[in-house]
Amino acid sequence: MYLPLQFKGDRAQAAALVKDHPFASLISVDDSGLPFVTHLPLHLEERPQAGSGQAQLVLLGHVAKPNPHWRYLRARPQAVVTFLGPHAYLSPKVYPDLARVPTWNYLAVHCTVQATLIEDPLAKDRLLKKLIADHEPPYAEQWRGLGEEFAHKMLAGIVAFELQVTDLQCKVKINQHRPEAHAAMRAIYAAGNENEQSLAHWMDRLSLNSASNNGQET
Repeated sequence: MYLPLQFKGDRAQAAALVKDHPFASLISVDDSGLPFVTHLPLHLEERPQAGSGQAQLVLLGHVAKPNPHWRYLRARPQAVVTFLGPHAYLSPKVYPDLARVPTWNYLAVHCTVQATLIEDPLAKDRLLKKLIADHEPPYAEQWRGLGEEFAHKMLAGIVAFELQVTDLQCKVKINQHRPEAHAAMRAIYAAGNENEQSLAHWMDRLSLNSASNNGQET
């Protein structure tokens, strides 16, 4: 994605966004050469790497067996995953002068990944339990209580995979380069809807009330 320096987020911010907004777009190339997109939740795992001070980021997920996406991953393992965090309109009324235009603030993460299919039923079951733990931990007990035969039937109906992150981009666009608008912008966002309040939280996290950067609106 286009990533001006003033909007470039770091790895920790990317991981926080993925964990808070795990519903992703998985993008591969289909057999005709066009993008094929599946929308799905993914679990982020940070695995220690021997001899490296940085953990390996891995995304875990699955698709229904009738979904051809897993075949595209098998044929062409490199893919792209995108996550969209909070986003909201920004009115030009936040500026002290009138010679301004509206914009849209947003946070996004793009990952280049290398896919590996998971076929072992026990490994698929472990993956499902990680997704359950992300979204509804109490359901784990119900899943275990459904019985082995039912579980095997459900597991046979999905194709699981892990996506090793080989490259990462994080865009945190919250008007960092327009400090004269930050106080008014934060007040509007703090009183707004869920997305706007989340952007106000990120403004606090980035200390934008006192930030001063130069750049061009994009």
